Amino acid sequence: MQIKTPCLIALFCNFRVCSIIAGDSAGQQKLYGYTDTPMLPGSEWHVHDLNRPQPPMVDPGPALPSAPPPADAIILFDGKDLSHWIGGDEKGVENGFINILKTGEISTRMKFGDCQLHVEWATPPVDDGGAMHWGNSGVFMLGLYELQIIESHDSKIYPDGIAGAIYGQTPPMVNASRKPGEWQSYDILFTAPVFDGEKVVQPAYFTVLWNGIVVQNHQPALGPTRHRALAKYDNKTTSGPVMLQLHGSALRYRNIWIRPLQPSK
Repeated sequence: MQIKTPCLIALFCNFRVCSIIAGDSAGQQKLYGYTDTPMLPGSEWHVHDLNRPQPPMVDPGPALPSAPPPADAIILFDGKDLSHWIGGDEKGVENGFINILKTGEISTRMKFGDCQLHVEWATPPVDDGGAMHWGNSGVFMLGLYELQIIESHDSKIYPDGIAGAIYGQTPPMVNASRKPGEWQSYDILFTAPVFDGEKVVQPAYFTVLWNGIVVQNHQPALGPTRHRALAKYDNKTTSGPVMLQLHGSALRYRNIWIRPLQPSK
């Protein structure tokens, strides 16, 4: 097997955004990121840092048929309608899945704190907007804390913005993405933040399995999600909806269920 050595083709920068075109004789890819954003606490990297190393790729194996939800789960989407959601257009429910481009951004009618959430999703099989938009969506816990969704197998942006990232904060430990168009899954254990007045007693935490592979392991969130800015706990909400983001792509969702978590007695 011939090994092709990547080469740096060009670098374009201004005060707001940088992009690198990197590739080899087989093709090129533009990598997007920033160099003028705040530094992440305890880190050598900026928010959305262009130069941060990409997580290693791990093949999660082929997609499997959806497993039935647990008996005590609240079924948020069973392939039929958006009765558990607000803000959506029913015309976006197609062939048992949600086309978020057609439904628009949606949020659950119920509010949740600590919970276990299962979500299955698939990016469009063909690029529908470039690296920053192809398959771009996100799962927002409490409507505030985003676990990123975006096409991350054949296309990549800054590491804290690829799929599996706590957006703008922590990249996934590994990139467990399947190919564009294939069904993928998130299993999210989310712990809501705890406050005493203005004091943060306990931050929000994410544990995430992406296609069955752990990519966030009890990882604290720095605060509600922001773009190109440092997250901070300026919102003291401790329960809220699950929100599915619209970001200009025909991202599909199916088989969504949730289990509110209570402390053991």
